[in-house]
Amino acid sequence: MKSSLYGIRMYVSPTVREGSITHPRNRNISTQNPLLPHARYALRPKGVGGWCPSEDALHSAGSISTSSGVPINKKAADEGEIPAVFAARAAPVQLSGEMGDQKESLRKITHTLAMKNEEISNFVCTLKQSLDNLEANSSRVQEDLESEFTSLHSVLDEMKENMVTRIKQERASRTYELQSQLSACSKALESSEELLELANQTLCSSATDGFNQAAKDIKDSVTMAPAFRLSLKAKASDNMSHLMVDFSQERGMLQGLKFLPVPATPEIQVSECQVCDNTVTVVWTLPEPDSKIDHYILEHRRTNHEGPPRIREDYPWMVLEGIREMEHTLTGLRFDTRFMTFRVRACNKAVAGEFSEPVTLETHAFTFKLDAASSHQNLKVEDLSVEWDSCGGKIQDIRKEKTRTNSPMHSPARSALMSPKRAPTARPGRDRFTAESYTVLADTMIDAGQQYWEVRFDKESKAFAVGVALRSLGKFDQLGKSSASWCIHLNNWLQQSLTAKHNNKARTLDCAIPNTIGVYVNYDEGVLSFYNSKTKQLMHTFKTKFQQPIIPAFMVWNGSFSVLTGLQVPSLVQSGQRKNSGTSSSNASLT
Repeated sequence: MKSSLYGIRMYVSPTVREGSITHPRNRNISTQNPLLPHARYALRPKGVGGWCPSEDALHSAGSISTSSGVPINKKAADEGEIPAVFAARAAPVQLSGEMGDQKESLRKITHTLAMKNEEISNFVCTLKQSLDNLEANSSRVQEDLESEFTSLHSVLDEMKENMVTRIKQERASRTYELQSQLSACSKALESSEELLELANQTLCSSATDGFNQAAKDIKDSVTMAPAFRLSLKAKASDNMSHLMVDFSQERGMLQGLKFLPVPATPEIQVSECQVCDNTVTVVWTLPEPDSKIDHYILEHRRTNHEGPPRIREDYPWMVLEGIREMEHTLTGLRFDTRFMTFRVRACNKAVAGEFSEPVTLETHAFTFKLDAASSHQNLKVEDLSVEWDSCGGKIQDIRKEKTRTNSPMHSPARSALMSPKRAPTARPGRDRFTAESYTVLADTMIDAGQQYWEVRFDKESKAFAVGVALRSLGKFDQLGKSSASWCIHLNNWLQQSLTAKHNNKARTLDCAIPNTIGVYVNYDEGVLSFYNSKTKQLMHTFKTKFQQPIIPAFMVWNGSFSVLTGLQVPSLVQSGQRKNSGTSSSNASLT
């Protein structure tokens, strides 16, 4: 049998089994022999008795080499390691580098072909699925079409039946009126004819006796005759033109029936959108009115990047469906990102249109975290919540935190915000406040603008305070007892009291204690105000001049509180500030 492998001719016996070669002396030579590591020898037939290497594959007499580079010479053959005839004349065909390159190229082509086959197979499956979907969708829309036409036919049949019924009723009513009038006239005519005949007979009579009486009776009968009480005007008209119809306009509308078009793309009107009081009102329009619009779908997403949406965003799209009007207001939002992106699309009964161009609105609000690295060891700080822990719950975490950054204020994500600025820690230790200063600060300082946040606290706390402090506040300083802090202080120890404190001076506040306190800061004007967050009633205002950036500060003893950030300055607070700008209390008034 003749074969060719990469351009090298081979003559292989059909009787040669894989793994052995038959020697002319009927000895089996294993192709796995270390001295013959490859079975790729060019062989040619030599008589009937066996097989030997071909002339084209033999080197000159001498040594031959295996693939491992070990020489095989005639001496090795004499020692019986290989047959002499092979040692003398046989040499293995060396695998050239070109052959290896061709095999590698063939492998690559084979791999590419396999990938292409898999791609085509997947595409074939997709086409089959598309055909199945096409059949199902076609049947569905055809059923919908037939249902709509059946409904339309039902409406037309019902309208036709109602209109025919009205015509019949009108005809019956008029027929009754006319027939009644006809009957009355016929009877009156008959009575008149009888009286007329009687009158003629009386006139023709020559007898004078009783003439006067007969004439009087006839005269009375004529006077009371029905003919003189009848109206000779028809009570009903025979004209039925008021029940005529002209459906040419409706026919034109029916002829204009067509498949539902894809709704046009809305356009968000940025100038009419509003962002205030943690609500966003989005307004959009259509290029032209479309009575087929059933509803709108509005999607919004938080982002810290201005401009068009990026391919990969940190937050997912939130979907609002079933909007009937061309505007929508989102309420109760927490603005923990700098912007919100909106897009909208219109939907009819059949299909949804394309999304509008995304619009990004700025959602400015004050956001911060509580700096656990500065809090007292008896305060258990979790995100924006703090709980009194008499056992000093932070001690167990100190060793873990030694391998971390000293303060979350150094977080790159937080340092990305412009202003308010993240405040670096004043001291490297975790337990900054100690002794009876059960204080925790925010991780963001205020150095400009108007800011607002709220704090919900346990009214059963033994002591609670909320306010602002300078970065220079000492670790032993209690809020309101130094010139570096301003606060409202709730005391439930022995007796309940609510006071405004600064520089170790206090003023008792005569107001109800709310569940949640709103804190307003106007850094540029030096205003710090506290409000009942529910009613927006002003509780107290400090008026000063901040010489340094300030930081939200909190204190709690035997209690708990939680902070709400991402809030805009409420409109009621802003209007109240303008009203009370001349009547605010000051630091000097604290005694």
